[in-house]
Amino acid sequence: MGISTADFKTGLTIEYEGKVFQVLDFQHVKPGKGGAFVRSRLRNLQNNATIEKTWRAGDSMDAAIVERRNVEFLYRDDADFHFMDMEDFEQLILTKDQIGDVAKFLKENTPVQLSTWKDAVLSVEPPQTLEFTVTQTDPGLKGDTAQGGSKPATIETGAVVTVPLFVNEGDVIRVDTRSGAYLERAK
Repeated sequence: MGISTADFKTGLTIEYEGKVFQVLDFQHVKPGKGGAFVRSRLRNLQNNATIEKTWRAGDSMDAAIVERRNVEFLYRDDADFHFMDMEDFEQLILTKDQIGDVAKFLKENTPVQLSTWKDAVLSVEPPQTLEFTVTQTDPGLKGDTAQGGSKPATIETGAVVTVPLFVNEGDVIRVDTRSGAYLERAK
């Protein structure tokens, strides 16, 4: 399916030089002399690199059909992560390389969104915030306050998160899965 530069909009996915890109930003420019052109900023969805590309007005390229599916993380074995598609209950097995850094925030029965292009996994996106139990952290010292500093804490998935000094083992905390930042103690 062909797409022209006139069809550009933020979030559009296109195929360019055999790779899939998402349009982050674009600007139609019509100079006094010469032909019009489109300046664009694109993100490679396979490696997250950002490039700038200038197109002649009317250039065409192929649309990239990125499929997004809701799946649930079931469990992890030695090297693989097992998921289940929530529509047809098909089981999928992905490696740590396919999942990336998100793996450290996956716990059983977590719903995630799986993005694929031509059967290649582009991303696995968990909910933006998840609750985890702190399994190991040093105890806070007497007199420590909420503004008193921070310390590392290991959560149930094995990831290490920086938390305030008042957080103790066994506490349930909310974590931003995109940045790995502590948000608050769960109520």
